[in-house]
Amino acid sequence: MKIKVLFLAIGCTLSALSGFAQKGVDSGTRYGSGEDSVRCITNISLFTTYAKTKNYKDAAEYWEIAYNECPSSTKNLYVYGARILDWKIANEKDAVKKDALIDQLMALYDKRVKYFGNDRKYGKDWIVGRKAQDLVRLKGAKTDFALVNKWTKEVIDENKENTESLSISLYMFSSFQLMQKDPNNKEKYINDYMLCTGYFDKQLDAATTSGNEKLANNIKALKTVLDNTFAQSGAADCETLQAMYAPKVQEKIADIEFLKQTLSLLKRLRCQEIEVFFVAAEAVHKVEPTASSALGCAKRAVKNKEYDVAITYFEEAITLEEDVEAKADYYYMIAMLSYEKNQYSKARQYALKAVEANPALGAPYILIGNMYAATAKNIYPGDALMTRTVYYAAVDKFEKAKQVDPSLAADANKLINTYRAHFPSSEDVFLHPELEKDKVITIGGWIGEKTRVR
Repeated sequence: MKIKVLFLAIGCTLSALSGFAQKGVDSGTRYGSGEDSVRCITNISLFTTYAKTKNYKDAAEYWEIAYNECPSSTKNLYVYGARILDWKIANEKDAVKKDALIDQLMALYDKRVKYFGNDRKYGKDWIVGRKAQDLVRLKGAKTDFALVNKWTKEVIDENKENTESLSISLYMFSSFQLMQKDPNNKEKYINDYMLCTGYFDKQLDAATTSGNEKLANNIKALKTVLDNTFAQSGAADCETLQAMYAPKVQEKIADIEFLKQTLSLLKRLRCQEIEVFFVAAEAVHKVEPTASSALGCAKRAVKNKEYDVAITYFEEAITLEEDVEAKADYYYMIAMLSYEKNQYSKARQYALKAVEANPALGAPYILIGNMYAATAKNIYPGDALMTRTVYYAAVDKFEKAKQVDPSLAADANKLINTYRAHFPSSEDVFLHPELEKDKVITIGGWIGEKTRVR
């Protein structure tokens, strides 16, 4: 009560001094003039004092007067106004009245855009993002996602990669919801994903470069949700992407930026064995070689059984690739192709490079073990007993494979059981002192590796 009396007294004193009255909303000025400017300032002071202590009930009356009469006076009209309306919505039991209050909150955000949309830190895209977020929060399953999509699309078109991250995230969320409702929106959803993930990538690069770790982590979190939703959406099967992007790639075969985005999308979704990936990769590689374009050329060569050509492209991909785990995959592919060409030493060399790049890979050890077993007879031609000692070395690799990658345990155990059955018997070992149990021996030939007698 004391607060009311104080400000009313001030208002009365100032009004006595005021001249011609005109509201700010009518004059286009912040506070208006004369008595109306005094009334505006008084009500701003009253609602702000109450709102700061979260007394939204007493703040509401004074806020509404200032909000309607001098809407450009202060940003606090919108900061605290959103909280006041949110409080009203939470306490309203009547569904019709609650919807009306939600509409009023949406109108508040529109008015904030009108008067404070050029704010450097909290501009239009920031405001629209909170508007869309509040609509989804308050309406839930009844949200009009076409409306959310329209709002956020507008600010994305205006600001592109500089759009505030929440608006981008809500644009993608609404696009996903529209696709769920109508499968005909699948192509739109995929195109939206390509656009927005590209913007997030640019924002992440900028945040990382500037050393803004908090912002970088926030963008990473939003992008992870975006990527996971897209991967699980059902829109991303390779057959659909082939049908959708084949004509686009042909139409934009000279648009390198579009082709690079397409390669990035297809690579992320593991659709690297389809024709459109090959076509886009070759077109990009002629103009601006990248790891993805080299990979596409390599995979097409593999499909055509042009293994030497494929190896050359994989080696180029390794040089261009920055992701260490991706490099490991390329090393492994060269190892596999070298094995196909019976180049065992080279195959092992690249398999070991793969595990050096990614120590969690078990498949290269499986490959080396299989090569040892496959070449056992060539190591010791005419000596059946020594041939079987090669399986010791092979099993060593299978054991290593399941150790570093437990997901390969079942496959590795099958191989271990298969070749363990062909180890020299205890009688064989007894008759050959050089094969004493637990003795370390060196397997000859190209293998040249130490192992232990079982």
